[in-house]
Amino acid sequence: MELIDTGIKDLWLIRPKVFSDTRGYFFESYNKELFEKNGLNLNFVQDNQSLSHKGVLRGLHFQNPPFAQGKLVRVITGSVYDVAVDIRKNSPTYGKYFGAELNEENKQMMYIPEGFAHGFLTLRDNTIFSYKCTNFYSKVSEDCIKWDDNSIGINWNFENPLLSEKDLMGKDFKEFKSMF
Repeated sequence: MELIDTGIKDLWLIRPKVFSDTRGYFFESYNKELFEKNGLNLNFVQDNQSLSHKGVLRGLHFQNPPFAQGKLVRVITGSVYDVAVDIRKNSPTYGKYFGAELNEENKQMMYIPEGFAHGFLTLRDNTIFSYKCTNFYSKVSEDCIKWDDNSIGINWNFENPLLSEKDLMGKDFKEFKSMF
């Protein structure tokens, strides 16, 4: 497993070592020892999974303290364009984002620490997205920034995604007050 620097402190793209043969493949999707060697002392307490069809956009979501969450995300089947936005107000990369395609072929994952808004756009029907979380979900702590906020400038490369009511009501980044 290789942890790849994204250019944003504490945000990692992860490329597993995949062992393939005629039977299929095997890879480690999490290795506590390797993560700890890289300064990621994590305690995952909740796993989530979603199914989405092509063109569904979920995000940009996050949990405010004291229920802030770090997330280890990956695609089981299908494909997404996955995005993390730094919302740590004292960070030199505040308001910057990193995006990467995660899919069943490349098996890449992303570790998104507390203090980031997260979203993804599904690129194929029947995409199954999985994430391990370092804290429990709390409805009163959830928050959302507009997925298409001009000041962040994410190029989703997709017109008219399917959004939830919550995502349609996301906050403008310039008016958002970070608790991180």
